[in-house]
Amino acid sequence: MVATLRVMLDQVVAPTSPVLAEASRELARALIDGAPSGCVVEGIVPGGTDVESSVVAGLADVRRVGLPRRELATALQLGAPTGIGGGMIHAPTLFAPLVKHDRTHDGDQTVVTVWDLRAWEAPDELSRLAVGWQKAMLKRAAKHADAIVAPTHSMAERLRSLAKLGDRVRVISGAAPAGFAVPTDEVGRRREMDLPEGFVLLSGDTHASTGLSTGFVGIAASGVDHPVVVIDVPEGQEPSVAELAEAAGVPERRVHVRGSLDTADRAAVFGAALAFVAPATRTAFPWRVLDALTLGVPVLAADTAVHRDVIADGGELIDVTDAAAAGDAFGDALSRALGSTQAAERLAVMADDRGRAFSWSEAADKVWHLHAEL
Repeated sequence: MVATLRVMLDQVVAPTSPVLAEASRELARALIDGAPSGCVVEGIVPGGTDVESSVVAGLADVRRVGLPRRELATALQLGAPTGIGGGMIHAPTLFAPLVKHDRTHDGDQTVVTVWDLRAWEAPDELSRLAVGWQKAMLKRAAKHADAIVAPTHSMAERLRSLAKLGDRVRVISGAAPAGFAVPTDEVGRRREMDLPEGFVLLSGDTHASTGLSTGFVGIAASGVDHPVVVIDVPEGQEPSVAELAEAAGVPERRVHVRGSLDTADRAAVFGAALAFVAPATRTAFPWRVLDALTLGVPVLAADTAVHRDVIADGGELIDVTDAAAAGDAFGDALSRALGSTQAAERLAVMADDRGRAFSWSEAADKVWHLHAEL
């Protein structure tokens, strides 16, 4: 008898977030590659999407639900019929049919994943609709999910404080894309993106919790005169990012702002980074920190519970308890990191060692074990 794991792939075919789309695709691929004997993986996607057979190679089947994504999201929030059906369902996000089901007799089980807690801790960074949807879905998960996956232990603890989840929370980390490596044509790719060689790298938007302002203050205070590259900046925020830099003392001419990049271009950018500065204080999985660790780029990050879980001894953690002094603390750390070849090499080795601890294949193994346990 074949056991089928049904994976929600809404982000793959109708993405609302580049990082969630990449995570969903990478997890699905790893689940397929690591499927135990007698097990297959099936995809579930919203209606109205153009599903190519190669959306994730190796899927046993792709079930297209009748409802388009927006209508399906509403139906899921209300617990209304969706046509998704039962079985063993794994969702890389909260986008899942969280309704009453019988795991014991029918074998139905539903597992969802929470990657960030902005809806609770920084609701002004999201639309009111998104905040309401996420909060409602966590409430539904508290009632009906068989397990809730969090990517770090600190986030798992925080989730337990937000909802009555008991012992259903499991920690399964994300990772950089499988095979993530600096491409052989990295120089050409950076030229195409009109980027310099040898820069300090940041990621984020203009919201306070990403810490871009703190990062810029740190760069200015460090005395380092390298160019600065900021990636993952939402379209339309480029001028605001440049203004933050200017206000912090980093001339606009040194700042290069780019949006979301595909995997190869992103790896090419990291390939020329002298250091990755991560001043974010969000309770959210730090995807770009994982990229930096994987590629052995020195990491300087805010000392938060999430960063402690992910980075451990793979980089330098900066005390940001005193917000007014956080910029100078980053400046001191950056000055030390780039002040000598030995210091930079030490941080690079630390990052590379820590980066080896994360992989989608390991995450997939844990997902298969979780469903088997259930």
